[in-house]
Amino acid sequence: MCIRDRYQRRVRGSLSIMKHIAAYLLAVLGGNANPDAKAIKEILSAADVEGDDDKINKLLDELKGKDIEQIIAAGQAKLSSVPSGGGGGSVPVAGKGAAPTTSSAPGKPAEKEKEKEKEKEKEVEKEKEESDEDMGFGLFEDE
Repeated sequence: MCIRDRYQRRVRGSLSIMKHIAAYLLAVLGGNANPDAKAIKEILSAADVEGDDDKINKLLDELKGKDIEQIIAAGQAKLSSVPSGGGGGSVPVAGKGAAPTTSSAPGKPAEKEKEKEKEKEKEVEKEKEESDEDMGFGLFEDE
């Protein structure tokens, strides 16, 4: 068996487990605080998915006597520490030892930057007005 086949088998198995978990959560959302195997199978069959008794029983055994909201909260806490992309690394927090940023450097460059932004906005507005005048007519004007 090649690596690709093993990977596909593993992915299919994971998807199958996720379908059973999703069915359990749908039953809970539907008002059934402690769904049984029958309720999970009904939800799966409504989605044209065949329920696997072994997976359902394992899921129910692992969740027996536990509050689903607490399980979800614990999972969210674990996921909060997982990096989620971006690749930029961490950004230093401004504090006692932090290097000055461009906006806090001496000479008030932040004010200069604001002035430059305002000038750019004025230029953009002026260009818009000029482009409208070049057309010679307005789309919504009565002439």
